[in-house]
Amino acid sequence: MPPPPSSPVLPSSAGPGAPTVIESVRLPAHLDGHDGANRGSERAQIAADNDIDAIKAWLARFVDTPTTFDSYRKEAERLLLWATLELGKPLSSLVHEDWLRYRKFLEDPQPAERWVSPAGRKYPRAHPAWRPFAGPLSPSSCRQAGIILNALFSWLVQAGYLAGNPLALSRERKRRAAPRITRYLEDDLWAEVKATIEALPRDTPRELEQYLRLRWLFTLLYLCGLRVSEVIGTTMGSFFARRDKAGVQRWWLEVVGKGDKLRIVPATSELMAELTRYRRALGLTPFPLPNETTPLFLPLGGRKRALTRGGVHGIVKQVFEQTAERFRARGPDFETEAVRVVQASAHWLRHTAGSHMVNGDVDLRHVRDTLGHVSIGTTNTYLHSPDDARHTETESKHRIAW
Repeated sequence: MPPPPSSPVLPSSAGPGAPTVIESVRLPAHLDGHDGANRGSERAQIAADNDIDAIKAWLARFVDTPTTFDSYRKEAERLLLWATLELGKPLSSLVHEDWLRYRKFLEDPQPAERWVSPAGRKYPRAHPAWRPFAGPLSPSSCRQAGIILNALFSWLVQAGYLAGNPLALSRERKRRAAPRITRYLEDDLWAEVKATIEALPRDTPRELEQYLRLRWLFTLLYLCGLRVSEVIGTTMGSFFARRDKAGVQRWWLEVVGKGDKLRIVPATSELMAELTRYRRALGLTPFPLPNETTPLFLPLGGRKRALTRGGVHGIVKQVFEQTAERFRARGPDFETEAVRVVQASAHWLRHTAGSHMVNGDVDLRHVRDTLGHVSIGTTNTYLHSPDDARHTETESKHRIAW
């Protein structure tokens, strides 16, 4: 059988500044799904007449959320490639038994030379060495793939493109929620990360800019509990001030989070102090202007463009690696701390923020609303905290204390 194509089967998400041209890919007639065995018999509600166009119609609903789009496209593309290359049948001819085989395949994609990137590296989708997998999927990743593909097939059935959903017969056992969050930094590790930033040189203008820039990024991630996607997708103009009932002016940050959900995050006095310090170093006004388009976090040199998710992740990882070296310099007794910090990622700071807020006695409802969680649990789904009370408690109990 031929290897997977060196170019993507499905279009890339159209992020900021990305081209909007959708590549045209053709499969052989017997594999394109125009007469798939599971095609709907009633009049379809979408214009697609083949599997790729049907998947594109489904993906079009997520073009405004690049992270979701990329995740959904990846799973749909993997299944499409597997169906056509391994089974020799179109996506619209898959049956329940095919899904069971694919679920086992995800646990160990074989042959590896066809399906797995060399050394598990991630190559650009147009690179000749690109493969659909970096290695076997973990149980949680397999479950996530099933959830996404079930949503795809359910939508195609609802749209009239397919007659039935081959995943619908699966009895998925509900995963028990983890008893506690483990991917966060304990107090001593978090203190050492801050010390790493505080120890940075500041003798030259560029060194000073880098120091203030890192202070601002880590303050933003910790005090606001933002996701990296929210950092790069939010502008300075999203800050706004309003007075509470007592006449006190409070700053807030408006964020569009996961699932296009809008929330406002308390911008505490500590956060605003770091923001004004960072903005002054860039030659900007101390406080953001209404509708200002400057990204929340800028590249070195102050160029007004947003960084990529990978760029922000890399910056955070570098600080964690420097912190690990500081631990190792103390001797072998600190290797455990060094290893844990090296394992950390930018998203750990969001978990760290949540853990520290809860352990600092911030009301769970306030933590939920600040982080943008759907609920604390089924028993308190309908609890909502007043915004001003949330701001007051976050201000008094959740501090970065540089």
